[in-house]
Formats: sequence, structure tokens, C-alpha cells
Amino acid sequence: MKKSIYAVFDVGKTNKKVILFDEERRIIDEHQQVCLETVDEEGFPCETLSRLSQWVHDRWNALRHNAHYNLKGVNFTSYGASYVHLGANGQPILPLYNYLKPLPEMMQDRFFAELEQSPEEFAAETCSPKLGMLNSGMQLYWLKHHKPDQYARIRTSLHLPQYLSYLITGEAFSDYTSVGCHTGLWNFKLGRYHDWVYREGIDDKLAPLTKDSIASVVDGILVGVGLHDSSAALVPYMQEDEKPFLLVSTGTWAVTFNPFNREPLTPELLRRDCLSYLSPKGEMTKASRVFFGREHDFQVQRIAHHFHVKPDFYQSLIIARPYEEVSHPFHPWCMRGTGPFPEEQVSEWDLSGFKSAADAYQHLMHGLMRILTASINLIRKEEKLIYVDGGFARNPLFMQLLAANFPGVKIRTLEVPQATALGALIHMEQGEAWKKTQLLFS
Repeated sequence: MKKSIYAVFDVGKTNKKVILFDEERRIIDEHQQVCLETVDEEGFPCETLSRLSQWVHDRWNALRHNAHYNLKGVNFTSYGASYVHLGANGQPILPLYNYLKPLPEMMQDRFFAELEQSPEEFAAETCSPKLGMLNSGMQLYWLKHHKPDQYARIRTSLHLPQYLSYLITGEAFSDYTSVGCHTGLWNFKLGRYHDWVYREGIDDKLAPLTKDSIASVVDGILVGVGLHDSSAALVPYMQEDEKPFLLVSTGTWAVTFNPFNREPLTPELLRRDCLSYLSPKGEMTKASRVFFGREHDFQVQRIAHHFHVKPDFYQSLIIARPYEEVSHPFHPWCMRGTGPFPEEQVSEWDLSGFKSAADAYQHLMHGLMRILTASINLIRKEEKLIYVDGGFARNPLFMQLLAANFPGVKIRTLEVPQATALGALIHMEQGEAWKKTQLLFS
């Protein structure tokens, strides 16, 4: 008898994965693919869209014709701020431009001159700091005015998660998590596209917005609309606890999410590296970020070199010790212009006053936690629960210092395996088509 499964395509910048779940949401298999980059027409690195598309088709066909599995549903999650542009025949006609591709300064100057609004005011309305192509709406503006012939050929522009779904269903949708991810498209105050989108006619290139998680049913298989990866990773925690909480997702960046803070994003919060995202239902999720992991790894290398120890020396340190800020003040090197203190000047942290690598590392963690605490407090209200995921959830000093900085707050780790893919699965389960299917076969 075939085993009933669900599949989630989790597409990162480097690694692409298909993760298979059983009916109890347990991971039963995983397939990984590395797609080498190509370059766009101007020589800038970008995703090889044809290879990515072929891989999705191949894995989809292999799964639905598998002799051992009965595929019941599939969903998609990927990095954001990336558009696939479809022509009149429904096929991609332009490269999948890299969100790191520089946007000409004169193009941004023209945009704000026509807007008759300061960058700060625009950022507050759209929760989108000035980030170039990372404001994916600016990519459409750039195409319209820099490559008008190519722009005129575009019938529909889909964010990458929704394009992956479109590959299977042929149904084109926009979803709130992609539209609300620092795109510059959405007016968070009015709950609709920003005026410039209508003025430029950009809305004609965008697929209809949907709050449903199911795009279509193909050969009896439910196919999800797709989710932006940051929003997908939050979904398992939303289902775990109904009480207000914060999620501190750690890695190269430490990003704190507060899905219960719906207050408008102010210019001051934007200046201090806060953002707002849209949930799958179009509700605001506040976030703040710190270049925590990058700074940590940089300083660990310095400490290891200074004291002639191995770079993993800190992994044996499990007890946090008291901290004297005055004696050797910590100075970050990698955070200029980011985090809660963007104006802080870069200077080299002096290690000469420490007796050992362990002493320096204790000081490093206290210094980093001071910055992270300030970042968390920018979006925290009175939440008494903080979840931590990612690599630092397994760092004893990190967890102890976080608890010490938030007395009276419960610090928890769920260690959710493949949280992004699991979130995409759970979101698909919440769709109306899913619910009807479950009723039909119950």
C-alpha cells in the first residue's frame, strides 16, 4: 500500500530542497539540489531560471508517479524580493534578476522626485527602507524606465514562491507574504498597494492577491500558492502557542519577529533596522534585526588568532560569568549602519586586556547581547515568552545571557526541524480546498 505524503519545495539562494512529510508532519525524506548561477544580460550573477524550473518539474513528476508514495499535497517557499517575468505565452522572458544587483542611483533619485515624498516618509508607509533591488517593486520601475521594450512584453510578474506554484498549476497569484516583504509596493497604513504602483500602471503587471493557501488541485493533488521563507518559518510557532510571543531567529542575522505588534513603523524604528512584514492573511508582523552571527564569527576568529587557540574553543564554555563593561568596552566591527545603533562608529575591539580566550569570549557575548537586547526591545511590548531558533539556540552562553537580560520572560527552544518547510506545509493545511478535502474523506 502506498504511503500518503506531502512535499515542500524549499528554494534557497544556493541549495534547493524537496522535503517529504508524512500525515503526522514528520520528515521522512529530503532531496537536495545545487543549481549553479548564470549571469544576466549585463553580466551580473543570477539564478539559472531554466534549470530551477526543470528541477521543479522533474521532482514533481517523480513524486506523483512514485510507486511507493501517494502525493496528497505540495507547497513552495523561497527567498523573496525576486520576480519572474512572464510573457504573453506564459513563459519567462527575462532573467531572474538578483536582488543584490545594483540599482542605478539616478533611477532611485528619479523615483523619489516623482513621488513628491521623502525617502523616510515612503519607508514609513511601505515599511521598506531604501534597499535597491531588495525593494522588488523598484525592479519593475527600473524595467519600465530603463528597459521599456522588455517591460512592454511582460504580461505578469510573479514573486519567486508564486512562480514555483505557477509551474505546476498554471494559475498566477500574488500572496501577501511576498508583497509585504520590503518591496516598496504596499501601503501598510492604508492596507493596499501604494499610490505609485497605480500611477505607474505597475498593478497591471501583478497577479491577483489571494489569502487562500491553495492555488489549485492538479490530478487530485492540492497545490499551495507558496510563501516567502521568513514568513513560513514563523508559522509553526504561531500554531504552537496562542499566547503573545517573540521569535528570535539566529544565524548570520539575528532577526526578531513579533506577530502581535501591529503598531505603525516609525522613521526612527526604520533607522534602527526594524521592518514590518505581511502575514499570509495580510496582517502586520513587526521585525528587528542585528548582524549578530557575522559579528560573532568575525570576533571569534580574532580571539582565536590572538590567543593561538582553535576557532571552536568557545564551544566548551557553558557558564556565563559577570561582565564589566567599563574595563574593556566591546566595539562591533561588522555592524556599521545596521542594527539598533546604526550611528555607532566602527573601531577595533582591543583584546590586549584579556587574560585568556575564554575571558574575551565572555566579554564578546555580553557585548553582543547588549546590542541584541536593544534590538528586541524596539519591537517588544509585554510578551512573556521568547522562542529562539537557529544556531545560537544551542549556545549555552547565549541562552543564559538572553534569560538574564529578560527577567520574568520564559525563554524556549522548539528545535523545529526544517521550520520553513514545515510552515509552508501547515499553511497549506489551513486552505479552504484542504478543509473540503478532509471533510470529503473523513
